[in-house]
Amino acid sequence: MENLETFFGVINDLTWGWSLIPILVVFGVFMTLMSGFVQIEFFKRMFRVLSGDNQNQDPNALSARAALLVSVGGRVGGGNIAGVAVAITLGGPGAVFWMWMIALVGMATALIECTLAQVYKQSDGSSAFRGGPADYIRRGLGARYGWLAVIYAICLLASFGLGFNAFQGNTVAGAVQESFGVPRLYTGLALVVLTGFVVFGGIKRIAKAADVIVPVMALGYISLAVLAIILNITEVPRVLGDIVSSAFGFNEAVAGGMGAAIAQGLRRGLFSNEAGLGSAPNVAATALVRHPVSQGITQSFSVFIDTILICSCTAFIILLGDVYVPSAEGIDGVVLTTQSLVSHFGTWSQYALTFAILLFAFSSVIYNTYLGENAMAAITKSKEAIIGLRVAILGIVFLGAVAPNATSVFFFSDPMMGILAVVNLVALMMLFPTAMRVVDDFRKQLRNGVERPVFNPDDFQDLNLDREAWDTKRWND
Repeated sequence: MENLETFFGVINDLTWGWSLIPILVVFGVFMTLMSGFVQIEFFKRMFRVLSGDNQNQDPNALSARAALLVSVGGRVGGGNIAGVAVAITLGGPGAVFWMWMIALVGMATALIECTLAQVYKQSDGSSAFRGGPADYIRRGLGARYGWLAVIYAICLLASFGLGFNAFQGNTVAGAVQESFGVPRLYTGLALVVLTGFVVFGGIKRIAKAADVIVPVMALGYISLAVLAIILNITEVPRVLGDIVSSAFGFNEAVAGGMGAAIAQGLRRGLFSNEAGLGSAPNVAATALVRHPVSQGITQSFSVFIDTILICSCTAFIILLGDVYVPSAEGIDGVVLTTQSLVSHFGTWSQYALTFAILLFAFSSVIYNTYLGENAMAAITKSKEAIIGLRVAILGIVFLGAVAPNATSVFFFSDPMMGILAVVNLVALMMLFPTAMRVVDDFRKQLRNGVERPVFNPDDFQDLNLDREAWDTKRWND
């Protein structure tokens, strides 16, 4: 076991330790520039998905809005509450500025990777689709890169499907025990029952659950932050000034100054919004849309919601309170956020935060479970394997809930996610010209006055597309 931990520790050092974050940043900047700031160009269109207009869609298929809510439910988690607090503690208020910057470039990365997931998605013969990096590697790069798709799928399964679900189970049980005194055993059993009911219904039931959970958790948490801002409105200019000045080292709140702010902000932003990691495209591929770029735009919006909105809420709750102390190393991020909320609203708010953490964690569990399932589907078509994986994941969630120390067994999760990201970035770089062809097709139709562009596979006959997935008969008009 010690040798395995050492091995995965080396992988973690080679990826997250020093190379992957700069690569993700450079890659995001590259895609932003080479795409002509596509995330800004289509920013207004991002909000169209909130209308939920599905009148021209197959009623049995997953809508763009449903896929958005599932991905937001997965992206938004404990890191938006605890992780942001730690980033501010170690990097100062300036970390928030760099979170915003990485979200801006990450929106372009998310748009490109999710557009590709849509291009190469596959129909299951009815009204459902599967896809993601494993598929755009196989179908986009060709059979000779099939081994790369398998590596990707194994890493996705190990990190999100198994490891991160154990940690989320631990988060839920710990929060309930701390706030309400409920034993971990009971929380673990309840979590298994709820998760099992959702995930055994497949992606459609996961989407229905997300349709209820995500708006409640997001709007509830945003409302708390807005109320805190209103109560401290005169302090907002000072906080914004601290964020900008600290970001550029003019006001060094912590040791390391500007360097610490950049490092902490970029790390937290990337971990939170997952742009470029290759996880969100698995969900993006499930939606029935008229054009791949439509879902790319929607998933870009997901990054905006996660980092620009939710992470900023935590930041303002902390920076407008009177609890935060610069350079207070070693503080628990959840504790800092909780104490800051209490300083604004009183003791009742800690229970509201616990409820938010529960929703964040549960939505992440069902999201991670689907990612694991999609990874298994990329390895084998056996339905029995999928069912077996679901049962195994429920067991892992329970184990993480009742035996918190057991999560140490999943030391491989972060290193495997590092490999996952590297594989995805390699594929994205190779397929970037294809993605831009599809984006340019979308742009051309808009210039020609087409309000809702439609993807015509006949215009891309050189691509290995699933024609059934792009059958225009699915649309009523």
